[in-house]
Amino acid sequence: MIGGSGEDSGFRKSNTVNRRMFIFAAAKAVIFCGIVGRLFSLQINENKKYLTLSDKNRLREARLPPVRGEFEDYFGNRIAKNLIVYQLHVVPEQVEDFKTLMVRLKDILNFSNNRLQELIKKKNKQKPWETLIVSENLTWDEFTKINFYLHELSGARPVLTVGRNYPYNETYTHVLGYVSEASVEDLISNETIKQRNVPGLRVGKTGLEKALENELIGTNGIQRFEVNAYGKRINQIDFQEGEKGKTIKLTIDTEIQKYTQKLLNEKAGSISVMDIYTGEIIAMNSSPSFDPNLFLYGIEKKKWKEIKKNPLKPLLNKTVSGLYSPGSTIKPIVALSALENDVISTDMKVNCRGHKHPLELYGTKYHCWKKQGHGYMSLKNAIKQSCDTYFYEAARLLGVDRLNETAKKFGLGDVVLGSHFNEKKGVVPSTKWKKEAIGQNWYLGETLINGIGQGYIQTTPLQLCLMTAQLANGGHKIYPKIISDDEESIESIKQEMKLASENNEENSKLLSVPEKLFNTKKKKYHALYRNKENVKFVLDGMFRSTNEIYGTSFSSRIDDPKYQFAGKTGTAQVKRITEAERELDLKINQIPYKERDHAWYVAFGPYKDPRYAVSILVEHGGSGSSVAAPIAKKLFKFVIDRHELREQIKKKI
Repeated sequence: MIGGSGEDSGFRKSNTVNRRMFIFAAAKAVIFCGIVGRLFSLQINENKKYLTLSDKNRLREARLPPVRGEFEDYFGNRIAKNLIVYQLHVVPEQVEDFKTLMVRLKDILNFSNNRLQELIKKKNKQKPWETLIVSENLTWDEFTKINFYLHELSGARPVLTVGRNYPYNETYTHVLGYVSEASVEDLISNETIKQRNVPGLRVGKTGLEKALENELIGTNGIQRFEVNAYGKRINQIDFQEGEKGKTIKLTIDTEIQKYTQKLLNEKAGSISVMDIYTGEIIAMNSSPSFDPNLFLYGIEKKKWKEIKKNPLKPLLNKTVSGLYSPGSTIKPIVALSALENDVISTDMKVNCRGHKHPLELYGTKYHCWKKQGHGYMSLKNAIKQSCDTYFYEAARLLGVDRLNETAKKFGLGDVVLGSHFNEKKGVVPSTKWKKEAIGQNWYLGETLINGIGQGYIQTTPLQLCLMTAQLANGGHKIYPKIISDDEESIESIKQEMKLASENNEENSKLLSVPEKLFNTKKKKYHALYRNKENVKFVLDGMFRSTNEIYGTSFSSRIDDPKYQFAGKTGTAQVKRITEAERELDLKINQIPYKERDHAWYVAFGPYKDPRYAVSILVEHGGSGSSVAAPIAKKLFKFVIDRHELREQIKKKI
């Protein structure tokens, strides 16, 4: 019994072991078969899939910054161009010890501790796989130094890219603006920028660089390269070049633009030059300016504060965004409006009796700038000598609303170049405007001072240039532009203006000829007047103002018919002068700078065959006749001498 039990127990134990061995062997067989099956599947069925995944691990793709379009002046000179720029990039996830690398780079490139901390903070804010630009503009020596030590700079990558350059420095700042690194606001506001954004992308911040961003930005290039197991680049596999942005040609003549800068000589002010037929902006200068190259890779705080706190406001484009009382430059429009509305005649005379016998209205005295008065003045002499008393009376008879209508037709109170710049419309007041804007009724005294370009009226220098151009071409609407395009010939424009004049004479009603008459291309240069003789009369008054003795700009005349011009001075008060202050008769250097009058001059020439209009503003310059008009004398000689060269270019286009 005892022995049987032992044998049975041994048999059961042996049987259990055999069963376990069988199960184990079977399991091994199943596993083996599974492995073999999986390997077969991987090798045969899923080969393509894993080859693709393998390539993805081995091959990388990077988007390159788009190559920005450039700017040219009228003669094809590059005024904003691209240059090769040397940079240093780091991808943090490819770096074993980021801080150690940064310290080593600090020693090689000799940048400050502050810069080191900035880079560390920037790295902590972005994703580890995102490129960190350590230096955006390496010198050649720095670039070669980095390449020399590259073997010990794991994760660092020297890069050749394209950067912006403004070769004329301050000359075009307010026209072109500048580019700088794309901000969050740029990405939100512009879908194109968002789509093409890469580390270090530069976009337009002001001027035409900003206004034409979508045309300038270009498309991204693509670089494909092979990496090793550590993610380090081995070699480039493929390169797909992006499409460069559009090159844009402007109407501006660089030599004239530079000369206007020289004429202002760091004074606060503006000079504009416009073709009276094509509307081309030949020069548009706001002074003082600043070097836009300073903003390309981050301006120094000290320099930024210096520019921002400059009392002459170099950041402001005074030509399109500065608002000023036009002073007596408005008088040709007052005269034209009064004639067109038949409230005065060319023979009407007004007695100007100076300071001793001023016009008094509701306790306010209105007198002429000339102490002793001008005596009896005709309209032509009133324009010539800029008699305030005459224009008080003309404005009184005309009324502010009719003056408003004429002024707006000639370009005041509206933007000139549309969306290209942050233009101000200014103010051409009316009874309706004052009621809506201020909630008050209009008073007669306000009409009087409006008639001499003071009070509520506010214009930009470019608006006054357009006003003068449209008077100079005989009183026809033109369409200002700063971007060059296929244009009509001067002869065809003159012919269209002649046709518009004939149509306008048939429609004898004042100023507003129905727009339906001018909805074809041939009639787009429509007349802004009722009677063209009224325009001729005003232009003759401007000629006398410059070229006859006692004219306000007679001392700045040019006798040579080639350069002879006609114009109107303006002196715009920035502070109301009391009778006591007036009696002191202070010299300009005795008056605080901020309280000095603005000096204006608008003109056109050559007089016998007009082609160009100019507006000149010198902030707090004092008298228009003594400060602004002499600038025009120099400017017209330069512009007319350049005219033939421009005409040669036109024939080649």
